[in-house]
Formats: sequence, C-alpha cells, structure tokens
Amino acid sequence: MATFSEPLKAIEAIDYFLVLDFEATCENKVKMKPQEIIEFPVLKVNAKTLKTESIFHTYVQPTANPVLTRFCIDLTGITQEMVTGQPILKEVLEDFHKWMRDNGLLTRDVNSCFVTCGDWDLKTMLPSQCRHFKLPFPDYFLKWINIKDLYSRVTKERATGMPGMLRGLGLELDGRHHSGIDDSKNIAKILAKLIELNFSTQPTAE
Repeated sequence: MATFSEPLKAIEAIDYFLVLDFEATCENKVKMKPQEIIEFPVLKVNAKTLKTESIFHTYVQPTANPVLTRFCIDLTGITQEMVTGQPILKEVLEDFHKWMRDNGLLTRDVNSCFVTCGDWDLKTMLPSQCRHFKLPFPDYFLKWINIKDLYSRVTKERATGMPGMLRGLGLELDGRHHSGIDDSKNIAKILAKLIELNFSTQPTAE
C-alpha cells in the first residue's frame, strides 16, 4: 500500500509544483566543457487541481560552444536557428526570476517546489553553468522533487526513465522525448497520476 510518509508527507504542504526539464549542448560519447542549457521550460502546476496555470519557456543561446552538434540537433530536435539570437543564460535567469515574481511564487506564504526527472538539472547542470559563467544561483533552485524517486516510492517499482514510467502508469508519451517542453508536460502527467494513486490507496477514516 502506497501512503504519504516522509519525505512524501511534505508534498501535501506544497502549493505549486514547478515542473522543469532542461535540454543542453551535447556530443556523442564526448563530455562537453562547459555543457550549456539550450532550452529552459518550467510549468507552474497547481498542487490542488494539478492543472498547469502558467508556462515559462525559452530557448537559450549557448556562448562557449555556440554551434550545436549534429548529435544534439538529432537528439533534442533543437536546431541552430532555434537558439541563435535567443537570450543567453544570464538574461534567461533574470527573465525567469521576473516570471516567478509575477506568478506570486516568491511570497513567503506560497510554498513551491521544482519537479525534475532525475537530479541532473538542478544538482549538476544549472549549478555548474552558473559557476562557469560566474552567475548567481538563486536559493529557490535548491529544493526539488525527483519524479523517479516519487515513482519508486508510490509504485514500489524501479523507475527506468520517462518512457518507462509513462508505460508503467498506462500513460502515453506526448510530443517528442528530449524536447524540454514536451518532457516537462510528460513529467507533469506522471506527477498527477502518482499523486492520484497515492491518495487513492490511503486508508480512509472509519
């Protein structure tokens, strides 16, 4: 039986889930230095209704390695034309902070938490890029839910990646895997289903 136990119990206190999935520069079997974010999507999902209320989405122009590799284009579907002339990361982070403020997510009485597929986005990718370019790293990026961990806790099954989690929950993959905005929408679907399953399996009071 799946029940909300620590740390899952804390989910009940969240007002908004901020579902995030970066795409970044990459090359086949080669680790790029630095790897740079090229797509920055975030969905603001109401934790009570599980509906998306607002979307922040932009492509990002890389600066250290401005030309995308063929491997990256084929994997993500992001072309050179889609990133050239777009805001650089510093500008994107400023725009995102404004979006957070405009959506009431920076007030003390609103509890929000990012949701990612894995820990890479906020544990590795964004912090490493901020260090490389000497950019401030806002505190709100320090708290996130790894949907893979939540999937394993609720279903008691090992998470095998986004397509595997969707199949395990009887859900369809919408859009293109490795498109940041499509992946974010699919993570939101997984999140909603897991919360539904978790609550439906809790014992009711006699």
